[in-house]
Amino acid sequence: METGGNSLPSGPDGVKRRVCYFYDPEVGNYYYGQGHPMKPHRIRMTHSLLSHYGLLQSMTVLKPFPARDRDLCRFHADDYVSFLRAITPETQTDQLRALKRFNVGEDCPVFDGLYSFCQTYAGGSVGGAVKLNHGSDIAINWAGGLHHAKKCEASGFCYVNDIVLAILELLKQHERVLYVDIDIHHGDGVEEAFYTTDRVMTVSFHKFGDYFPGTGDIRDIGYNKGKYYSLNVPLDDGIDDESYQSLFKPIIGKVMEVFRPGAVVLQCGADSLSGDRLGCFNLSIKGHAECVRYMRSFNVPLLLLGGGGYTIRNVARCWCYETGVALGVEIDDKMPPHEYYEYFGPDYTLHVAPSNMENKNTRESIEEIRNKLLENLSKLQHAPSVQFHERPPDTELPEVDDDQEDPDERLEHASDMDIDDLKHQDEFSRKPISNTRVKKEIVEPELKDQESQKGAAEHAKGQEAVAVEISFSKAPDGGPTMNDEMGEHDSTNNFPDPSHHTK
Repeated sequence: METGGNSLPSGPDGVKRRVCYFYDPEVGNYYYGQGHPMKPHRIRMTHSLLSHYGLLQSMTVLKPFPARDRDLCRFHADDYVSFLRAITPETQTDQLRALKRFNVGEDCPVFDGLYSFCQTYAGGSVGGAVKLNHGSDIAINWAGGLHHAKKCEASGFCYVNDIVLAILELLKQHERVLYVDIDIHHGDGVEEAFYTTDRVMTVSFHKFGDYFPGTGDIRDIGYNKGKYYSLNVPLDDGIDDESYQSLFKPIIGKVMEVFRPGAVVLQCGADSLSGDRLGCFNLSIKGHAECVRYMRSFNVPLLLLGGGGYTIRNVARCWCYETGVALGVEIDDKMPPHEYYEYFGPDYTLHVAPSNMENKNTRESIEEIRNKLLENLSKLQHAPSVQFHERPPDTELPEVDDDQEDPDERLEHASDMDIDDLKHQDEFSRKPISNTRVKKEIVEPELKDQESQKGAAEHAKGQEAVAVEISFSKAPDGGPTMNDEMGEHDSTNNFPDPSHHTK
C-alpha cells in the first residue's frame, strides 16, 4: 500500500526501526496532589521497566529540552502561557478570577513546578517530531499525549497540548499528518485545533455518552475544508480486543489508503485498558498494543505518546510492552526485579487478563459504526494537496543524549524564564472552582443532557476551531508513598466530589 511521506525501509513488520525515546529523570517528581488520579510517577515506573528489560540499549535515549514560551505560544494564547508560568500554590488564592478563566484549580490543580512540568512533556513531543523530520523512524514520549488542553484553558488534567505542538512541527516537513487517539476519552483538544483543515486527519476511539468530555459524536466530521477529516468512533462500556480491532483495523487501513499521511501521531492513553481506575473498557495490554503494531506496519514515521492511565502499575506494563512492539522485540511476561517490583505482585508479570465484564458493544452497533465511517471516508476521493511554500525552520530544541553523557554531569538548559526549584509536594489544599467540567473517578454518574452538551460542543468548535491556522506547507521530500502513588485503594482521596463529574 502506498502511504505517502518518507517511508521507512520496506519489508516485514519485524524490520528494525530507528527509535528515539525521550525521558526526563525529574518527571516522576511532579505531583498533582493527594488523591488526584494523574500520577507522573507512572512515567518513572515505565522507564524502570524499560531499563531492566534491556530495551534502552536498543534506542537513542534523549532528555528533552524544555519547550520555551514561544514554542508553547505557537498554539496557546500568550496570556494563558504567562499565567501558567506565574501561578504557584502560594499565589493561587490571589488569582481566583484567572483560575476560573483558564479552568485551573479543580481537575487541573496548581502544584509546585507546574510550568516546568508542561515544558518537559511538551519538549519531549516537539523534540520527537523534530527527530522524525530528520530521519528517525519512531519517536516515543510517554510523558506526552495530554490531548484535552485548549488554546486558552486547561482541561481534563492537561495544561499544554503537546500533541498539537508536535503536529505543527511535523507539518513543516509533511503535507499531511494523521492523528490517532486510543485513550478512553475523546481527543477533543486536538480535534478542535484542526477541525477546519484537510492537512490533519484526527481519528478518536473513545467512550461516548455520559462521560468526560462529552464530545466525539460520530456526526462530528469536521468543518469547511476539514469536512470528513475528523473521524469519531463512539464506543460503549466493556469493549474487548476482538470488537476493538474489528473497528480499528478496517477504519485505519482505509484512512491510510485514502489520506496517505506523511507522518502519524498515535496517542496511547492506557485508561482504555481493563481495570483502569477511571476507565470502563476491557482491553488487554496485547489488544491495546495491537494498535501500535498495526500503525508501525505501514512504515510511516510514527510518534508514540502517552496520555491517560490511572491504574499506574498497568500503565507501566502497557507502555513498556508497546516500546518493545515499536522496537520489534517480544519481551518476557515474567517481570525482572527492579525498584518498583512490589507494585506488580502477586504475579509479577507484564500481562494482565481482562475481566469478565459485559461488552455492551453489540455486533450490530459495531457494524453500523464501521459502515458509517467507511462511508464518510469514501467521500474523500484522493489525498489533498497543498500549495508549495518555503518551509519554516525547525524548532530549536536541542536534546541531551543519555547514551553519551553521564546524567549526573549533564548541563542544565535554561528556559526563557526563571522557574522556581522543583519541590515535591506531599499534600496541599485548594479551593474548588464552580461551574467547571471535571474529569474524575466515577462513583455515581450524574445523568446529563447529551443534546445540550453536543450543542455546546458545536458552538465551541464554531468559535474556537480555527485556533490553529496552518500557513506553511511541505518542503521538498528529503516521591509520595506507594499507596498514594498506586492510588486504586486510596481511602483518603480528597479529590473533588464525584457528584460534580461529567466523566
